[in-house]
Amino acid sequence: MKPEVLQLSAILIPQIRERLETLFTVHRLFEQSDKDAWLEANGARIRGVITGGHTGITQAVMARLPNLEVIAVNGVGTDAVDLAYARDRGISVTATIGALTEDVADLAIGLLIGVARGISTGDRFVRAGLWATSPTPLAPLPLARQVSGMRVGIVGMGRVGRAVAQRAAAFGCPISYTDLHAQDVPYSFEADLAQLAHNSDALILAAAADKGEALITRDVLKALGREGYLINIARGKLVDEPALLAALEAGEIAGAALDVFADEPRVPEALFAREDVVLQPHRASATVQTRTRMGEMVVASLVDVFAGRQPQGLVQ
Repeated sequence: MKPEVLQLSAILIPQIRERLETLFTVHRLFEQSDKDAWLEANGARIRGVITGGHTGITQAVMARLPNLEVIAVNGVGTDAVDLAYARDRGISVTATIGALTEDVADLAIGLLIGVARGISTGDRFVRAGLWATSPTPLAPLPLARQVSGMRVGIVGMGRVGRAVAQRAAAFGCPISYTDLHAQDVPYSFEADLAQLAHNSDALILAAAADKGEALITRDVLKALGREGYLINIARGKLVDEPALLAALEAGEIAGAALDVFADEPRVPEALFAREDVVLQPHRASATVQTRTRMGEMVVASLVDVFAGRQPQGLVQ
Protein backbone atom coordinates (compact mmCIF):
# COMPACT_ATOMS: atom_id res chain seq x y z
CA MET A 1 0.00 0.00 0.00
CA LYS A 2 1.42 3.38 -0.98
CA PRO A 3 2.24 5.90 1.78
CA GLU A 4 -0.29 8.71 2.03
CA VAL A 5 1.04 12.24 1.64
CA LEU A 6 -0.69 15.57 2.23
CA GLN A 7 0.19 18.39 -0.17
CA LEU A 8 -0.32 21.94 1.12
CA SER A 9 0.85 23.93 -1.91
CA ALA A 10 0.89 23.31 -5.64
CA ILE A 11 3.77 21.81 -7.62
CA LEU A 12 3.91 23.17 -11.16
CA ILE A 13 6.19 20.64 -12.89
CA PRO A 14 4.05 17.91 -14.51
CA GLN A 15 6.67 15.14 -14.29
CA ILE A 16 7.11 15.78 -10.58
CA ARG A 17 3.37 15.54 -10.03
CA GLU A 18 3.37 12.27 -11.97
CA ARG A 19 6.20 10.82 -9.87
CA LEU A 20 4.43 11.78 -6.66
CA GLU A 21 1.22 10.11 -7.85
CA THR A 22 3.16 6.99 -8.84
CA LEU A 23 4.97 6.61 -5.52
CA PHE A 24 2.40 7.91 -3.05
CA THR A 25 -1.30 8.47 -2.49
CA VAL A 26 -1.36 12.26 -2.69
CA HIS A 27 -4.08 14.37 -1.09
CA ARG A 28 -4.15 18.07 -2.00
CA LEU A 29 -5.45 19.90 1.03
CA PHE A 30 -5.50 23.22 -0.85
CA GLU A 31 -8.22 21.78 -3.12
CA GLN A 32 -10.52 20.82 -0.22
CA SER A 33 -13.48 23.10 0.40
CA ASP A 34 -13.68 22.08 4.08
CA LYS A 35 -10.10 21.55 5.19
CA ASP A 36 -10.96 21.02 8.86
CA ALA A 37 -13.45 18.27 8.07
CA TRP A 38 -10.98 16.58 5.73
CA LEU A 39 -8.24 16.58 8.36
CA GLU A 40 -10.63 15.25 10.98
CA ALA A 41 -11.63 12.35 8.76
CA ASN A 42 -8.28 11.54 7.15
CA GLY A 43 -5.44 13.06 9.17
CA ALA A 44 -4.43 9.83 10.89
CA ARG A 45 -3.51 8.23 7.53
CA ILE A 46 -0.98 10.90 6.57
CA ARG A 47 2.70 10.00 6.87
CA GLY A 48 4.23 12.87 4.91
CA VAL A 49 3.54 16.52 4.12
CA ILE A 50 4.68 18.53 1.12
CA THR A 51 4.60 22.29 1.60
CA GLY A 52 6.26 25.45 0.33
CA GLY A 53 8.62 27.73 2.18
CA HIS A 54 6.03 30.49 2.35
CA THR A 55 3.09 28.18 3.13
CA GLY A 56 4.86 26.12 5.80
CA ILE A 57 2.68 24.18 8.19
CA THR A 58 1.11 25.27 11.46
CA GLN A 59 1.38 23.41 14.72
CA ALA A 60 -2.42 23.07 14.64
CA VAL A 61 -2.29 21.14 11.36
CA MET A 62 0.63 18.98 12.53
CA ALA A 63 -1.31 18.13 15.67
CA ARG A 64 -4.05 16.63 13.50
CA LEU A 65 -1.57 14.32 11.76
CA PRO A 66 -0.65 11.85 14.53
CA ASN A 67 1.39 9.56 12.26
CA LEU A 68 3.32 12.27 10.46
CA GLU A 69 6.95 11.29 9.78
CA VAL A 70 8.29 13.95 7.44
CA ILE A 71 7.63 17.51 6.29
CA ALA A 72 9.24 18.10 2.89
CA VAL A 73 9.54 21.82 2.23
CA ASN A 74 9.61 22.65 -1.47
CA GLY A 75 11.92 25.61 -0.83
CA VAL A 76 14.69 26.70 1.51
CA GLY A 77 12.78 28.73 4.09
CA THR A 78 11.62 26.89 7.20
CA ASP A 79 10.49 29.94 9.20
CA ALA A 80 6.84 29.01 8.50
CA VAL A 81 7.33 25.57 10.07
CA ASP A 82 7.19 25.09 13.85
CA LEU A 83 10.55 23.32 14.03
CA ALA A 84 10.52 22.96 17.82
CA TYR A 85 7.17 21.19 17.76
CA ALA A 86 8.29 18.95 14.88
CA ARG A 87 11.48 18.11 16.79
CA ASP A 88 9.51 17.18 19.89
CA ARG A 89 7.35 14.89 17.78
CA GLY A 90 10.35 13.30 16.05
CA ILE A 91 9.16 14.57 12.65
CA SER A 92 11.90 15.01 10.04
CA VAL A 93 11.93 18.36 8.21
CA THR A 94 13.69 18.67 4.87
CA ALA A 95 14.26 21.57 2.49
CA THR A 96 15.52 21.84 -1.07
CA ILE A 97 18.83 23.29 0.09
CA GLY A 98 21.13 24.32 -2.74
CA ALA A 99 18.58 23.87 -5.52
CA LEU A 100 17.53 27.53 -5.66
CA THR A 101 20.90 29.23 -5.23
CA GLU A 102 21.78 30.08 -8.82
CA ASP A 103 18.34 31.33 -9.84
CA VAL A 104 17.92 33.47 -6.73
CA ALA A 105 21.34 35.04 -7.21
CA ASP A 106 20.58 35.65 -10.89
CA LEU A 107 17.40 37.49 -10.00
CA ALA A 108 19.18 39.58 -7.35
CA ILE A 109 21.53 40.94 -10.00
CA GLY A 110 18.66 41.27 -12.47
CA LEU A 111 16.69 43.34 -9.96
CA LEU A 112 19.70 45.54 -9.25
CA ILE A 113 20.20 46.21 -12.95
CA GLY A 114 16.46 46.64 -13.43
CA VAL A 115 16.05 49.34 -10.80
CA ALA A 116 19.37 51.13 -11.32
CA ARG A 117 19.05 51.26 -15.12
CA GLY A 118 15.30 51.95 -15.10
CA ILE A 119 14.50 48.95 -17.30
CA SER A 120 10.86 48.69 -16.20
CA THR A 121 10.40 52.43 -16.65
CA GLY A 122 11.84 52.29 -20.15
CA ASP A 123 9.64 49.32 -21.02
CA ARG A 124 6.51 51.16 -19.90
CA PHE A 125 7.63 54.28 -21.82
CA VAL A 126 7.92 52.35 -25.08
CA ARG A 127 4.72 50.33 -24.58
CA ALA A 128 2.74 53.51 -23.94
CA GLY A 129 3.81 54.84 -27.35
CA LEU A 130 5.65 57.79 -25.76
CA TRP A 131 8.99 57.22 -27.47
CA ALA A 132 7.58 58.03 -30.91
CA THR A 133 5.91 61.21 -29.65
CA SER A 134 8.93 62.60 -27.84
CA PRO A 135 10.95 65.18 -29.81
CA THR A 136 14.08 64.17 -27.90
CA PRO A 137 13.72 60.43 -27.17
CA LEU A 138 15.72 60.39 -23.92
CA ALA A 139 14.52 63.72 -22.55
CA PRO A 140 11.43 62.45 -20.64
CA LEU A 141 13.43 59.73 -18.91
CA PRO A 142 16.00 60.48 -16.21
CA LEU A 143 19.53 59.24 -16.73
CA ALA A 144 20.08 55.87 -15.10
CA ARG A 145 22.75 54.69 -12.67
CA GLN A 146 25.73 52.63 -13.83
CA VAL A 147 25.85 49.22 -12.16
CA SER A 148 29.42 48.21 -12.98
CA GLY A 149 31.70 49.29 -10.15
CA MET A 150 28.89 49.82 -7.62
CA ARG A 151 29.83 49.12 -4.01
CA VAL A 152 27.65 46.13 -3.16
CA GLY A 153 26.80 45.19 0.43
CA ILE A 154 25.34 41.75 1.04
CA VAL A 155 23.31 40.88 4.13
CA GLY A 156 23.92 37.16 4.72
CA MET A 157 26.92 35.39 3.23
CA GLY A 158 25.41 31.92 2.88
CA ARG A 159 24.96 30.00 -0.36
CA VAL A 160 22.86 32.70 -2.01
CA GLY A 161 24.97 35.56 -0.66
CA ARG A 162 28.14 33.96 -2.04
CA ALA A 163 26.52 33.39 -5.42
CA VAL A 164 25.36 37.02 -5.51
CA ALA A 165 28.88 38.18 -4.61
CA GLN A 166 30.37 36.10 -7.45
CA ARG A 167 28.05 37.71 -9.95
CA ALA A 168 28.50 41.24 -8.63
CA ALA A 169 32.28 40.82 -8.64
CA ALA A 170 32.08 40.02 -12.36
CA PHE A 171 30.68 43.54 -12.80
CA GLY A 172 33.73 44.96 -11.08
CA CYS A 173 31.79 45.69 -7.90
CA PRO A 174 33.67 45.89 -4.60
CA ILE A 175 31.91 43.48 -2.21
CA SER A 176 31.37 43.78 1.53
CA TYR A 177 28.97 41.86 3.73
CA THR A 178 27.55 41.28 7.16
CA ASP A 179 26.63 38.03 8.86
CA LEU A 180 26.54 36.58 12.37
CA HIS A 181 30.33 36.28 12.10
CA ALA A 182 33.04 36.61 9.47
CA GLN A 183 33.07 33.95 6.77
CA ASP A 184 35.95 32.39 4.86
CA VAL A 185 35.35 34.50 1.74
CA PRO A 186 37.49 37.06 -0.11
CA TYR A 187 35.18 39.95 0.75
CA SER A 188 35.21 42.64 3.43
CA PHE A 189 33.30 41.80 6.62
CA GLU A 190 31.37 44.52 8.41
CA ALA A 191 29.70 43.55 11.68
CA ASP A 192 27.45 46.62 11.83
CA LEU A 193 24.56 46.58 9.36
CA ALA A 194 24.10 50.36 9.34
CA GLN A 195 27.78 50.83 8.60
CA LEU A 196 27.56 48.27 5.80
CA ALA A 197 24.64 50.23 4.34
CA HIS A 198 26.57 53.50 4.64
CA ASN A 199 29.50 51.95 2.75
CA SER A 200 27.28 50.51 -0.03
CA ASP A 201 25.65 51.79 -3.21
CA ALA A 202 23.41 48.71 -3.26
CA LEU A 203 22.36 46.64 -0.27
CA ILE A 204 21.23 43.10 -1.18
CA LEU A 205 19.33 40.97 1.33
CA ALA A 206 20.22 37.28 1.21
CA ALA A 207 19.82 36.44 4.88
CA ALA A 208 17.71 33.75 6.52
CA ALA A 209 14.59 34.96 8.31
CA ASP A 210 14.18 32.29 10.97
CA LYS A 211 14.08 34.87 13.80
CA GLY A 212 11.44 36.90 11.99
CA GLU A 213 13.02 40.26 12.79
CA ALA A 214 13.05 43.32 10.52
CA LEU A 215 16.70 44.08 9.83
CA ILE A 216 16.16 46.94 7.41
CA THR A 217 14.93 49.81 9.56
CA ARG A 218 14.60 53.54 8.85
CA ASP A 219 18.07 54.08 10.35
CA VAL A 220 19.61 51.48 8.01
CA LEU A 221 17.87 53.06 5.03
CA LYS A 222 19.11 56.51 6.00
CA ALA A 223 22.60 55.06 6.22
CA LEU A 224 22.20 53.59 2.73
CA GLY A 225 21.57 57.11 1.56
CA ARG A 226 20.04 59.08 -1.28
CA GLU A 227 22.03 57.28 -3.99
CA GLY A 228 21.62 53.78 -2.52
CA TYR A 229 19.40 50.91 -3.66
CA LEU A 230 17.78 48.15 -1.60
CA ILE A 231 17.36 44.70 -3.18
CA ASN A 232 15.43 41.94 -1.36
CA ILE A 233 15.40 38.34 -2.57
CA ALA A 234 15.31 36.84 0.94
CA ARG A 235 12.15 37.31 3.03
CA GLY A 236 9.76 40.24 3.12
CA LYS A 237 9.68 40.44 6.91
CA LEU A 238 13.35 41.38 6.95
CA VAL A 239 12.29 44.85 5.79
CA ASP A 240 10.25 47.35 7.80
CA GLU A 241 7.93 48.16 4.88
CA PRO A 242 6.43 51.37 6.34
CA ALA A 243 9.99 52.59 6.93
CA LEU A 244 10.91 51.70 3.35
CA LEU A 245 7.91 53.60 1.98
CA ALA A 246 8.77 56.61 4.12
CA ALA A 247 12.38 56.53 2.93
CA LEU A 248 11.32 56.34 -0.72
CA GLU A 249 8.81 59.16 -0.34
CA ALA A 250 11.38 61.34 1.41
CA GLY A 251 14.03 60.62 -1.21
CA GLU A 252 16.29 59.10 1.42
CA ILE A 253 17.23 56.21 -0.90
CA ALA A 254 17.43 56.02 -4.69
CA GLY A 255 15.15 53.01 -5.11
CA ALA A 256 14.27 49.44 -4.23
CA ALA A 257 13.73 46.15 -6.06
CA LEU A 258 11.70 43.56 -4.19
CA ASP A 259 10.80 39.94 -4.89
CA VAL A 260 9.37 39.31 -1.41
CA PHE A 261 6.97 41.09 0.92
CA ALA A 262 5.90 40.91 4.55
CA ASP A 263 2.28 39.86 3.89
CA GLU A 264 2.24 38.06 0.54
CA PRO A 265 0.46 38.31 -1.80
CA ARG A 266 -0.62 41.66 -0.37
CA VAL A 267 1.88 44.31 -1.47
CA PRO A 268 1.72 47.90 -0.17
CA GLU A 269 -0.24 49.73 -2.86
CA ALA A 270 1.84 52.85 -2.36
CA LEU A 271 4.66 51.03 -4.17
CA PHE A 272 2.67 50.45 -7.37
CA ALA A 273 3.01 53.88 -8.95
CA ARG A 274 6.64 54.45 -8.00
CA GLU A 275 9.14 54.50 -10.87
CA ASP A 276 12.01 54.04 -8.41
CA VAL A 277 10.74 50.58 -7.43
CA VAL A 278 10.81 47.23 -9.27
CA LEU A 279 8.40 44.55 -8.04
CA GLN A 280 8.26 40.78 -8.57
CA PRO A 281 5.72 38.24 -7.21
CA HIS A 282 8.16 36.10 -5.16
CA ARG A 283 9.48 34.18 -8.14
CA ALA A 284 13.25 34.07 -7.73
CA SER A 285 13.23 30.27 -8.08
CA ALA A 286 10.57 30.19 -10.80
CA THR A 287 12.41 28.51 -13.65
CA VAL A 288 11.64 25.09 -15.08
CA GLN A 289 15.14 23.89 -14.25
CA THR A 290 15.15 24.93 -10.60
CA ARG A 291 11.56 23.92 -9.86
CA THR A 292 12.32 20.50 -11.37
CA ARG A 293 15.39 20.10 -9.13
CA MET A 294 13.34 21.16 -6.13
CA GLY A 295 10.59 18.68 -6.94
CA GLU A 296 13.09 15.87 -7.34
CA MET A 297 14.53 16.66 -3.91
CA VAL A 298 11.05 16.64 -2.36
CA VAL A 299 10.32 13.21 -3.85
CA ALA A 300 13.69 11.86 -2.70
CA SER A 301 13.13 13.17 0.83
CA LEU A 302 9.82 11.36 1.15
CA VAL A 303 11.18 8.13 -0.31
CA ASP A 304 14.20 8.16 2.01
CA VAL A 305 12.27 8.85 5.20
CA PHE A 306 9.66 6.18 4.45
CA ALA A 307 12.53 3.73 3.78
CA GLY A 308 14.19 4.58 7.08
CA ARG A 309 17.11 6.47 5.52
CA GLN A 310 18.39 9.95 6.35
CA PRO A 311 17.17 12.24 3.58
CA GLN A 312 19.11 14.84 1.66
CA GLY A 313 18.43 18.39 2.79
CA LEU A 314 17.58 17.36 6.36
CA VAL A 315 17.00 20.48 8.45
CA GLN A 316 16.35 18.52 11.62
